[in-house]
Amino acid sequence: MAIFIRGGRVVNHDNIFDADVIVENGVIRAIGRGLDAPNGAKIVDATGKLVIPGGIDPHTHMEMPFMGTRAVDDFLIGTRAALAGGTTMIIDFVMPSKNTSLVEAYKKWRSWADPKVCCDYGLHVAVTWWSNGVATEMEELVAKHGINSFKMFMAYKDIFQISDAEMIQAMKKCKELGALAQVHAENGDLISENSKQLIQAGVTGPEGHALSRPEEVEAEAVTRAATIANQVNCPLYVVHVMSKSAADVIAEKRKQGAVLFGEPIAASLGTDGTHYWNRCWRHAAAHVLSPPLRPDPTTPGYLMDLLSSGILELTGTDNCTFSSDQKALGKSNFAKIPNGVNGVEDRMSVVWEKGVASGKMDPCRFVAVTSTNAARIFNIYPRKGAIAVGSDADIVIWNPNHSRTISAKTHHQAVDFNIFEGMTCRGVAEHVIAGGRLVVENGKLLDVPAGSGRFVPTPANAPYVYMKIQERDRVRASPVNRDGGDVEYLPMERMSVDDVKPPSPVVSTPPAAVAAEASPSPVSNGSSSAKSPPAVPGGGGDYAENGDTSAQRTAIKLHHPPGGKSSGGFCQMPIRDDFLLLMPVVSTPPAAVAAEASPSPVSNGSSSAKSPPAVPGGGGDYAENGDTSAQRTAIKLHHPPGGKSSGGFW
Repeated sequence: MAIFIRGGRVVNHDNIFDADVIVENGVIRAIGRGLDAPNGAKIVDATGKLVIPGGIDPHTHMEMPFMGTRAVDDFLIGTRAALAGGTTMIIDFVMPSKNTSLVEAYKKWRSWADPKVCCDYGLHVAVTWWSNGVATEMEELVAKHGINSFKMFMAYKDIFQISDAEMIQAMKKCKELGALAQVHAENGDLISENSKQLIQAGVTGPEGHALSRPEEVEAEAVTRAATIANQVNCPLYVVHVMSKSAADVIAEKRKQGAVLFGEPIAASLGTDGTHYWNRCWRHAAAHVLSPPLRPDPTTPGYLMDLLSSGILELTGTDNCTFSSDQKALGKSNFAKIPNGVNGVEDRMSVVWEKGVASGKMDPCRFVAVTSTNAARIFNIYPRKGAIAVGSDADIVIWNPNHSRTISAKTHHQAVDFNIFEGMTCRGVAEHVIAGGRLVVENGKLLDVPAGSGRFVPTPANAPYVYMKIQERDRVRASPVNRDGGDVEYLPMERMSVDDVKPPSPVVSTPPAAVAAEASPSPVSNGSSSAKSPPAVPGGGGDYAENGDTSAQRTAIKLHHPPGGKSSGGFCQMPIRDDFLLLMPVVSTPPAAVAAEASPSPVSNGSSSAKSPPAVPGGGGDYAENGDTSAQRTAIKLHHPPGGKSSGGFW
């Protein structure tokens, strides 16, 4: 049946305009003003409302077996709830056990989902162990089964967690296949140790869950995963960003150019971790997920700011629901509480309320973070994530002026608790069209048949993800051309100063002119009996001590350098018209040195020579302003080795 959407305001991620929309045979057939409705079409009046792409939730776990039980929202209940909230596609996770086949796990998830889903869906596959066989199965999943993303766990030790060495290999394989690497970023080894210590100390309730997994543990893992991905040149997607610290790492890495996507979830944007200290155990346990909600109540607003500004890319839910009875499996040990919360139904309203209605983002950005960016990252745009001719007819008529109050008593999910309980949200999915079918009308979920959704393959090499990666491969490294034949190896003591040219002052006086007026020794310790520095290989000129003026001096020993008497090291520098002075270790206090030092550490052989100007921070026996409380940070050489200075400082 055709559907005619009349008089709405179309919102895409990049534009807003008034138009009618015609839907036929599951796709958008026409968009424009003043269109005529097809014969027999269902008329949906969108006057005063927004016409937006259906939401895409890129992170769900429907009917997932976990921690000795199974999530209560299966693919039927979970996808119906998604539609009720304006989400028309989910991407779920295939979770193979260690040492089991990835392909077989994929087939198992398909067998659970296909008969039940009420909306379209895709799949990610987790890599929970590593072998050559796993690499081969990743190839098959990409080539034959429509998978373009693989998730690695840095937590859940002995269950899903893999080592850094395994993660490196998995990311290299993702890169080879044009797939996206995803990580659950927490340091599982630290969590294991923290949990043991807390339980031994008698902390067994849900608050122990938060205490065992502090922000630092999440941020460290994000840093490590991002570093590995960058070294492998593999794009990285961090699922469920839960803390300011982790988000800051993502911001910094992106600023440095990393191809890195951060996904806050409805829970981290809509509530906080103070609930873990609620005196009601059931209430506290209902909020347990990993990484945990953060007790800092400013975290949701901070994450929303980063989402609004584009530092974080998109929103998911990590929807993985367990009843109060299931949560009670960890009644005496927080480490055994099944991890997971709701969100698939409420995500769109929570993001609108906390983002758009609060003035932090505009409707275009709302569309981007709830739909379009997921479509682009997982390479299904513009089939999904757009109101455009030819796109799938996944459409939401969004009423920004209507509000609803979230409650477990009225939601469509199977779980008996809602972490957003009592939150009033402006912004409601008033009508929802999925695959060209009207599934929500006037805010009421219709009878949607099981299995009416479809599996949507996600092709590899998404341009939004891989264009920068591919360009970096082309320019990242190039070999040194040594086709000119063998070149003699020059050890450091034989290297000419021409081999190293550090920055230096410009020299304006020729060496010969300087030699005529320079003193025999450039540095004096105030005593005629002082030993001369030993000859330096390659030394010479008017600073040479062996009479050889044909070469340039490579080092000078300063007996009284700025700040005190030398411990015997040399100030290494090329002695030429450009040179660098590296100061020696000082072992004698400045005051002691001042008693025997000459007024000026460097002489140009003329009593009329001007003293070097005072240097900020200078002082000691080298000070020219009478202040001996500080050490000189630089020396101006009027006649440095190789010629007269134009005025620069050492």
